[in-house]
Amino acid sequence: MATATDEVGDWVGRPLPSDGSRRGSDDAQATGFGDLLRRHRRDAGLSQEGLAELAGLSVDAIAALERGRRRAPRPHTLRLLGDALRLGAPDRAQLTAAARRDDNAGGPRSTMRPAPVPANELVGRTDELTEVGRLVGERVTRLMTLSGPGGVGKTRLALAIAGEVAHQFDDGVCWVPLAPVSDPAAVASAVAASTGLHPLDGARLVQEIAEQIGRRNLLLVLDNCEHVVADIATICSALLEYCPNLSILASSRELMRIAGESVYVVQPLALPETNDQLDTSPAVKLFIDRATARGHEPLEQREQVARVVRRLEGMPLAIELAAARTNVLTVEELAAELETSFGILAGGSSTAGPRQQSLYGAIEWSHDLLTPQERELFALLSVFVGGWTLNAAAAVLSGTVVPGPLERARALDLTSRLVDKSLIRVSRDRGIARYDMLAVIREFAADQLAAAGRTDEVARHHAAFYISLAEEAESHLRGANQADWLDRLDGELDNLRAAMTWSLRSGTAGEPVRLAGGLWLFCYLRGHYAEGSEWLERALALTGVDGVEPQYQAKAALGAGMLAFLQCEYGVATTRLESALAQYKALDDTAGTALVMQRLGGVARERGDYETAENLHCQSYDLFESLGDRSGMSWAHNHLGFVAWLRGDLEIGARRCKRARDSFRVLGDGEGLAWSLISLGTIAQYSGELTEAEDLLLESLALSQRLGYREGVAWSLNQLGIVERRRGFTDRAVHLLDESLAEHRDLGDRWRTASVLEELATVAQQRERTEYAAFLIGAADGIREVIGAPVPLVEKPDQLATRRAIEQTLDRRAFRAAWSAGRAAPLAAVADGYPGPGGSSTPDRSNRL
Repeated sequence: MATATDEVGDWVGRPLPSDGSRRGSDDAQATGFGDLLRRHRRDAGLSQEGLAELAGLSVDAIAALERGRRRAPRPHTLRLLGDALRLGAPDRAQLTAAARRDDNAGGPRSTMRPAPVPANELVGRTDELTEVGRLVGERVTRLMTLSGPGGVGKTRLALAIAGEVAHQFDDGVCWVPLAPVSDPAAVASAVAASTGLHPLDGARLVQEIAEQIGRRNLLLVLDNCEHVVADIATICSALLEYCPNLSILASSRELMRIAGESVYVVQPLALPETNDQLDTSPAVKLFIDRATARGHEPLEQREQVARVVRRLEGMPLAIELAAARTNVLTVEELAAELETSFGILAGGSSTAGPRQQSLYGAIEWSHDLLTPQERELFALLSVFVGGWTLNAAAAVLSGTVVPGPLERARALDLTSRLVDKSLIRVSRDRGIARYDMLAVIREFAADQLAAAGRTDEVARHHAAFYISLAEEAESHLRGANQADWLDRLDGELDNLRAAMTWSLRSGTAGEPVRLAGGLWLFCYLRGHYAEGSEWLERALALTGVDGVEPQYQAKAALGAGMLAFLQCEYGVATTRLESALAQYKALDDTAGTALVMQRLGGVARERGDYETAENLHCQSYDLFESLGDRSGMSWAHNHLGFVAWLRGDLEIGARRCKRARDSFRVLGDGEGLAWSLISLGTIAQYSGELTEAEDLLLESLALSQRLGYREGVAWSLNQLGIVERRRGFTDRAVHLLDESLAEHRDLGDRWRTASVLEELATVAQQRERTEYAAFLIGAADGIREVIGAPVPLVEKPDQLATRRAIEQTLDRRAFRAAWSAGRAAPLAAVADGYPGPGGSSTPDRSNRL
């Protein structure tokens, strides 16, 4: 038997026969309606071609009606024929009666399969209905494919669109369900059966479908095309060519890729971004509707429902399957189960096919249609977390850190196929394509990778790629492209974390030391102090059992020292930095030695040892100068200026920081520029030049926010708050200082947290919240005692003036009680308010600024 593809391929490109001659002996002498039509045509002096042209039908349709191959024409067809033949009412009635007699006599009916009526309300697809309905209904496109992964709701949307636009198609909507069709040779038969055709000649099947449709104004809806996409594409191409008024709406996980195809990618349901959107979220509504239908109405558990639908990424089938489990699980239990696995998502409608009864079945349906090469890449891609680039995919596919052109071309081809089959998604941002999988699909792919026994091998390739990326990025994090590289690492943070987790589990020190060492500067700039410290300390702990190349170990020790310093762990910082210093000296690495001296100078600076700090920064400057390293020299100037203004030497500080600022502008170093602007703004603030200070600090704030440089943001807000307090605008000062406190507290920078608390105490005293001011002073004193860092000299006059004002206002007992409560309060609770003399465990927010 010829397949649909063979038959169409043989027929496309030749004109349709006009006399039915190919049917030979199959054409019996027509009687009844056919005879009557032929007589009226001849009486009108028309050929079959002439009548077809006047009626807007095909010549073959006229021939088929006259010869009895088509019976029971639709009322619309009868009207077209009557108008073309200019029949009066009696002749029209006679023609209609003849058609009915032929139909009742048992001839084959031409009844199209209607679209099924949905059992449930369609949720959250208003925009899709409007957009696709317009494109289909107004014939902007004649072939629209609804694409997307299994379970995203393509069939349900196709039904809704068909219902929405049915009135725009005079000859109605014909529904063709293709999911049950397993034999490609049966595809054309399924289409024919749905159009109401009972063909006699299988070899001419697609031609007969075209004859049947002719010039009819019809919408053909082809549901679930992916497993027979090649055959259905050939049929669609032929029908669209020969049926000028036909439109086709298809649902498929894979595109047809034929001329004229328009694609609409069906997205998951919109998720609630905040709790304010819980009542309007389509995903939440769908879950509640389906859970209610199961006898459990979780209206009071919307936040937990939101947790579920976010985990399911808005996939309608997954949401419906999850909601079905509320007959045995609470929503809280369901959310907890889904955190570890999607395996409970089964138990769909008993009348649905296997691929709709479980999420695994839905994905397996797509997986079974892949080629071996596509399956391999699909499994390998499960190693990525949070998406990937083409280079990354090529690296894990080829097992090389830097894939060549052939490896990239192969990865591109296979990636394109998986995108077209709706198993991976593509997004585009700033000229870069990025890919990802829905979480439920990624879990299935990971199972395939584990079944193949390749999980560890692929994780090793994944880690190698991201180690290389981290080391490449490191060299760009202090230059003109700093922002782009920070953003790039931000986009890969989940992959970097996954690579680090695997590296630390691998039992060797080389990979984790290189990766953590390559990322410490990124962790500093983006404020991941605690996480970066943990990585580095765990990696360095492995070096005792496994030798690591000295340059990598020195870099990791430097990074560990720097991140410990930023969290005010000065003892740990000093130990790590001195270790790095010895290693860099042993390596005769002048740049590394100079950089460590800068960091040791920072530790001395915060501990109030300004002389040692200045000496270290001067030595660092000399080393950088010997190398001709302009960036290092600029940073040395900046640090020397920082030390100068902290100890109250504002003029020297301004001179050095201006020099650093001008150099950083030339070098394009955003971090350095932000720091020099902060220093200059602070110097202007302490000099009483508040307008100049505000301008400089606003510039540093904008730059730091643009870079995502959290320490710069926190410092800028701190100093802007002081500017507003000096102007007497305490409301604005409180707002800025609170934001600064939150940033410093999140970063773990206790040195600056103490300074911000002291500044808030000054504002509280000015606003006559004296007990709260004492509470804040106590909290700051407690922090300083723990970390061993005194009040900077430049800040001391304000701090002492505030303390004296508090002590003059409060009696000794009240001051001591509030001050002691501040020292004992957890840092997270300090900004909430002073709990009062009774020491309540819950601070009173009314006793606040």
